[in-house]
Parts: sequence; C-alpha cells; structure tokens
Amino acid sequence: MRSLPLPLALTARLTPVAVLACAGWALSSGPAAQPAAAGHQLGQKTSTQSSSSSSSSSDPSSGATAKAYAAAPSPCPSVPAATVKSLVPGAKTAGKEIPSTDAKLRRTCSWNALQGYDYRWLDVSFEISESAQEAQQEYQQRVKEKSGGGAVPGLGDSAYSVVNLTTEDKQQTREGVVMVRVSNALVVVTYNGSDFETKKAPDTDVINKGAIQAARAAVSALGGGQSQSG
Repeated sequence: MRSLPLPLALTARLTPVAVLACAGWALSSGPAAQPAAAGHQLGQKTSTQSSSSSSSSSDPSSGATAKAYAAAPSPCPSVPAATVKSLVPGAKTAGKEIPSTDAKLRRTCSWNALQGYDYRWLDVSFEISESAQEAQQEYQQRVKEKSGGGAVPGLGDSAYSVVNLTTEDKQQTREGVVMVRVSNALVVVTYNGSDFETKKAPDTDVINKGAIQAARAAVSALGGGQSQSG
C-alpha cells in the first residue's frame, strides 16, 4: 500500500486537539456561575416578601436555577464498543479523553482511524452549565452558528443535526455535528470521514445517521452525571 499524506484540513484536525478542546471550553464556560447565584438570592428575597410562593414558582425565570447535572460523565465509555467499531473501523474502542481546563464541567473523548484509505473521526463532548436556561441559550447560539441543519425528534429536551462538505486539494471531507440539550447539560457529537483513494466523502446520510447514533448513546450515558435526584 502506498503512503498517502493527509490533506491539510485533516492534518490540522489531528494535531491541535487539546487546543481546540480548551478553546471550546472557553466558549462554553464563561462567568455564568455568579449570575446564577445572584438569581437564586433574588428568588429567596421575593419569596419572603409574599406568601404567594406558588405564583413565584410558576414564573418562567425560576427555571434559571434548575440544575439536574452537577458533573460531566466520563465520555469515553459513553459510546458502546460495538458502535465505535461500526462508526470508526480500526479505532481503539477505549477512545482517548482530551485534556480539559475543568473536567467536572467539560469532558471530551475522541476516536479516529485510517483503515486502508478510509478515514473516520468521532468526538463526543459533555458540557455542564449552571442552569437549564443557560444551557438552552448556549444551545440556541450554537444552532444559529451552524445553520442549514434540522431538528432531531425524540432526542433530549432539544436536538439539532447538520452535515457539511468541504473540499481541499480535491479531497472531500464530510462532517456531521449533533447538539443535544438535556436540562443543564449539552452533548456535542462531531463525526466526519474521507476516502483517500477516491477522494470522495461518505454520503450525507451515512455521516448524519452515524452522528445521531453516537449522540443517542451519549445522552443515555448522561445518567452518570446526574447528582441531585438522589
């Protein structure tokens, strides 16, 4: 088999993974804890000013402090080995966790492999916000930034998928992104592929279904991060 150099786009993706993970963390973290705490104090004051606590709890803004998840689950076991083998042939099913600035709030696992001329990459990330409202705002912002996709019914509280095709030096790469919000948790799955022999990318349906399959598995694994139900 002849040795083929990776296209620049994929080479860049293979090297600065930790840097990208930290950059993603910077976008998703921010100084959100203080506003959430301030909102909690405000809720306490208003409840003492009136005996109508039921009307206060029905206020939509009271959901700002709702927090079902206190920590991100371990990302690498979130995708079953059989699913990894199907989506990323040749990859080590254990995956590789990417360093994070705060592993309690953001964790990412990656799988990638080149089998013959066929290349696949899968990322699964868990991001924990201070409230469901904050997670929803982050979700909406990311959906806005990745327009052109559509909703994924029956997945989390809200879910969205989008697939894009890029071409560099005549080499195609197709990438799918699925974002899912579950209460104050955000699950982000990235799945892409290329064929270095034909220079074609996998079909849109293949990438989209693969990304959604991984996202469903990751959402099921969120139970490991839930802390306030017991």
